[in-house]
Amino acid sequence: MTGTLPLSPQDSLLLLQALQPIYQALVSEFVIDVPDCPLPQPSAQGENHAADLQPGAEDWFQQVDTQVQAHQLRQFLQSSSLASEPVLRNLLVRHLSKSVKSASDRDKIDFLLVQYFSLCTPEASDESSIDLTRVAEVLAPVLGSPSDMLPSWFGLVESLMQSAARCRRLSELLHNGILEQGRTLKIQAGEDFFGPGALPVFVRFNFMMRRIFFRLMHDDLNAIVDGLRELERRGIHTLDCRRALFSADESTARLRMICQSWKVMFHAEYSSGQPLRMLVDLRAAVDDALEAQASDPDASARSTSAGA
Repeated sequence: MTGTLPLSPQDSLLLLQALQPIYQALVSEFVIDVPDCPLPQPSAQGENHAADLQPGAEDWFQQVDTQVQAHQLRQFLQSSSLASEPVLRNLLVRHLSKSVKSASDRDKIDFLLVQYFSLCTPEASDESSIDLTRVAEVLAPVLGSPSDMLPSWFGLVESLMQSAARCRRLSELLHNGILEQGRTLKIQAGEDFFGPGALPVFVRFNFMMRRIFFRLMHDDLNAIVDGLRELERRGIHTLDCRRALFSADESTARLRMICQSWKVMFHAEYSSGQPLRMLVDLRAAVDDALEAQASDPDASARSTSAGA
């Protein structure tokens, strides 16, 4: 069954039964106030009662959907051993088959599709092989047969990806507003976002942006760590990092520890939120400290001012 088509009562029941453990785990993880799920276990369910049991069960699942936001679903699935290919596929079928989709449904589908594609695509895949044909083939179990119709804004998405690929630092990616422009396109697409021709375009965009983001993020973190080591070699062990929302005399040792924790945190997701801007500003602080020390060798005898 594909997520773009309405489901029969029996298929809907089977889908809810498959998803019940995941939804129960979400309820527990985020302490969601809902009554007990009225859905019986498959072994206790007679096929003839499928239609009678559907309304109450569907209401329960919809309550959970309403209270679980996209970022919470992302957090849960990226840290849970439950996020298998069948689970992602079933979640996609559920959200795609809704007759009325909210903005939250759109954001969940947006995340789930790229997560599904990433799981089903070997990490070693050459980026040049990730074309729309390949994306549509991988997504066929949830989207059905590929569509040859490209959305009118396809060229804008391609242009954004090309601009992102030219970025050499994370600050360029953020300051150029590429992530925000991509999100704006998804919102402006409206109902067309869910079309079979549009979804592969956005999945490819998301997938390529993830790769570019992680490459730039690791480059920045490595540059910060290398810069901190060089500053320590020159006798500098504290930095003014107020521009990155740290203190005026942060120790280089603590900053290295922060960078290690960021590697773990940013591996789970990318966004244009405050932690990402802190990373960008911290690299700028380290770069400024190195430049200041190079122009003033006596700076090694005192704390370095590199920000604010």
